[in-house]
Amino acid sequence: MARIIALYLPQYHPIPENNEWWGAGFTEWVNVAQARPLFPGHQQPNIPADLGFYDLRIPEVREQQAQLAKEAGIEGFMYWHYWYGGKKLLERPFNEVVESGKPDFPFCLGWANHSWYKKRWCSDKGKDKLLIQQTYPGEQDHIDHFYALLKAFKDDRYIKVNDKLFFLIYIPSEFPNLKDFFNLWRKLAKENNLNDFYFVGQTITLKPQEVLDLGFDAVYDGDPMRIHNRNFLLLKIIKRTIGNVIRCGIVYKYSNAMKYFNSSQAADINQIPGLYAGYDHSPRSRYKAYILRGFSPKLFYKHIYQTLKLIKDKPIDNKILIFQSWNEWGESNYIEPDRRHGKEFILAMRKAIHDFYKSDI
Repeated sequence: MARIIALYLPQYHPIPENNEWWGAGFTEWVNVAQARPLFPGHQQPNIPADLGFYDLRIPEVREQQAQLAKEAGIEGFMYWHYWYGGKKLLERPFNEVVESGKPDFPFCLGWANHSWYKKRWCSDKGKDKLLIQQTYPGEQDHIDHFYALLKAFKDDRYIKVNDKLFFLIYIPSEFPNLKDFFNLWRKLAKENNLNDFYFVGQTITLKPQEVLDLGFDAVYDGDPMRIHNRNFLLLKIIKRTIGNVIRCGIVYKYSNAMKYFNSSQAADINQIPGLYAGYDHSPRSRYKAYILRGFSPKLFYKHIYQTLKLIKDKPIDNKILIFQSWNEWGESNYIEPDRRHGKEFILAMRKAIHDFYKSDI
């Protein structure tokens, strides 16, 4: 059976830093609610249904999310984790999950090791403003980082691969002395009666083999909007279909783009294929958005079914798919229920998994 791990954004609660940078009470819901259509047929705004404009400080919300994810056939959430030389951001929801023991739903962590910027978009003047910079102070910081997460690592809910703790790093290329970091954390794991780590690198700026050469156990070639860098034919399709509708961005048909989400090498044991919901960055970036247009439950079902074939012959523990994403509403990259489709995407995922494994018996 497939092991689907869904990326989970913990942003939906106010924090002092976002209050300072964006205004009091800011969360991602501000961008979501103020989104508007940019061209005929553009489906914005996307408004949440069953869970409403939730606040992740509320335990009942996290329980409801877990129940919906179970219904979809998702094994667990990969919470995005932010660590900036000892400074943590958006940590409260995950910390409360660990401390409370609820929901009883598997989890792991992905270190979103990138700097934050206040970006200037198409019509804006000036340069991007740095909000917080990702730094790597050295060995003591790595030790502090490990111990800050030790309780989570020891939690029975933490997702493992061959009894190794699944831990993803978002941008490997910006991380100096990665092998030293791996060795140190593996040493600390054994000292604390943990077996080992299963380190996964994402291919944001590198090719899959380049990521593996850095010492990772596996690679997730995950970024649905890098298709415009990978296939010129697809660009021609977009230009012919869309023309100059959007002044700065690019619109792709989901039905065309889904062919390029995963390469044939994704079937290799050390590569993790991706599952992708819709994508539309316009709530955040307005006219500079990349947009996947025409995302539907029917196409989502087809994409999942086809991707399951890539892991069919892998060992049981390695039948992993990373799903992007559970709740990235600011990028229209979610399958939580909304007012337009309700639970249709959750049910499409459930049905695709059921139909695939039923046919495989």
